[in-house]
Amino acid sequence: MDAQGRGRADNIDPADQWVLNPDTGEYELRLTPSAPQPAVPAPRRGASRAGRARTAGQESRTAAPGRETAEVPGQRRRRAAPEEPLPGRRGRRQPVKKKSKAKKVLLWTGGVMAFVLVGTAGAAYLYLEHLNDNINSLSDDGASTGGFSKDKAINLLLIGTDKRTGSGNEGYGDSGSVGHADTTILLHVSKDRTNATALSIPRDLLVDIPDCETTQEDGSKKVIPGSDNVRFNTSLGQDGRTPSCTMRTVTELTGITPDNFMVADFNAVKTLTTAVGGVEVCLAKDIDDPDSHLKLSKGTHTIEGEQALAFVRTRHSVGFGGDLSRIGIQQQFLSSLMRKLKSNDTLTSPSKMIKLAEAGTKALTVDSQLDSIGKLKDLGLELGKLNTKNLTFTTVPVVDNPAEKVKATVVLNQSTAPTVFQMIRDDVSFTEVKEKAQASKSAAAAAAAARLKGTQSAASEVRVRVMNGGAPAGSAQETLSWLQNEEGVTKSENAGNAPRELSNTTLEYAPEQAAQARKLAAVMGLPGTALKPGESVENAQGLPTMTLTLGKDFKGAGVSLTAPTKVPATVDKSTADKVECAK
Repeated sequence: MDAQGRGRADNIDPADQWVLNPDTGEYELRLTPSAPQPAVPAPRRGASRAGRARTAGQESRTAAPGRETAEVPGQRRRRAAPEEPLPGRRGRRQPVKKKSKAKKVLLWTGGVMAFVLVGTAGAAYLYLEHLNDNINSLSDDGASTGGFSKDKAINLLLIGTDKRTGSGNEGYGDSGSVGHADTTILLHVSKDRTNATALSIPRDLLVDIPDCETTQEDGSKKVIPGSDNVRFNTSLGQDGRTPSCTMRTVTELTGITPDNFMVADFNAVKTLTTAVGGVEVCLAKDIDDPDSHLKLSKGTHTIEGEQALAFVRTRHSVGFGGDLSRIGIQQQFLSSLMRKLKSNDTLTSPSKMIKLAEAGTKALTVDSQLDSIGKLKDLGLELGKLNTKNLTFTTVPVVDNPAEKVKATVVLNQSTAPTVFQMIRDDVSFTEVKEKAQASKSAAAAAAAARLKGTQSAASEVRVRVMNGGAPAGSAQETLSWLQNEEGVTKSENAGNAPRELSNTTLEYAPEQAAQARKLAAVMGLPGTALKPGESVENAQGLPTMTLTLGKDFKGAGVSLTAPTKVPATVDKSTADKVECAK
């Protein structure tokens, strides 16, 4: 949609023709009066859309004399402002200033990753059709949850590839790369949208990649065999694996199933940072990295395009010179970009927003659940609710691979990684977020917490029968053996399968067994909500016993079911509101 297409060839930037209406809080197309012009044809995307363009042309109208503008289908027409002063007023009536209700458009990108929303409130139908044409999508092959939900937590998998396609990118490293998962972030947005965690997954982390069914270019299906104990970055590109394979690998690793994925290559960093007008970064020392082509002096710089790509690719000149150091600089870059995009300078500029819309829709490949501007807009509005001070960047806790003499890969830090994964699964914030009053005063929550308070019996006095109510096969026997051999709960027995499956593990007990219930809850890491006061039953010897039913949430004998509330002290983390300099 350009000025010449409207009959005006005087070098007008079309972005400047979108003006914020203070009465409605929406951006509207505002053109200088000119002679009536023919309707703009819709961007061609097949015969059906060409037909819609003809319909749009037939329905275009001309405004009243002196205010002639081409009307965009779906856009509400506005009355011309009165030219004469209103009675009792001096001069022309000034519009009442109102708080803008414009739907904010949020675009995040960094490393070779992007979190994208594109859409303008009141945007023209034809322009949205044009943006839809920009979007590339791939099948999720059933590896996702089926797409994000507005009333649930969101888990978005952001994949940056090392594919060197695009002008000027062939000079970076392996020009023939098929595009591996070079930079990967699992973005978790809390259910109440008060906080989010961006979890970086090291490319050199050794993982098990499961078998993966993929959709081929011709539409056929192919199952690509999995691989054990291989680098995470081979979950994409290697052997023809698609982003859905990376999704399955993340689920295998963390126990978290992503809702959607987004993929970006090197071009994304260059085009998106240019569109936003550059991103401010800070260096604690001079950097001259011949590998990434980054040459910057100590201090603060605003970078975009090729320089931005060099910044997020550098690793030999920061930290310990490895991939983990590069992850840190990428997280700093993302934090800075978040602050820039949340500023009024970006969000209230129609020119910048349209440039971001163009660049964003061209820069990413999304899954088949996010293949339209409307869907991306809805996702972006959810992301836009976040406060940068509650967006935490962290990395999967790892240690050097002990099997290697020359350190090239890493493995999970088993003392801290499970806690990080569980906190994300349980929607626990990594920052201090003020709890909602309703939740803190919940009578049910208070009652559940009270059940865990009080004296506890000795382990040898706890009598319980264990049933499987939805846990993996063999869980009841596994738990029984662990209780008897490791925890001293000898008065326990396997009672087989429960009458029905349960979502959550429960412990039923009689009032006189409360001390036993508190002890077993402490041993197993059961939350207060798992304790169900009631009546006792008889065990195989005819003695009163409690009943422990292992639900679908059961993670294994000895694995606590109580959500951790704090990040382990050894886990590095930072928040997007803090300015940090790369060292």
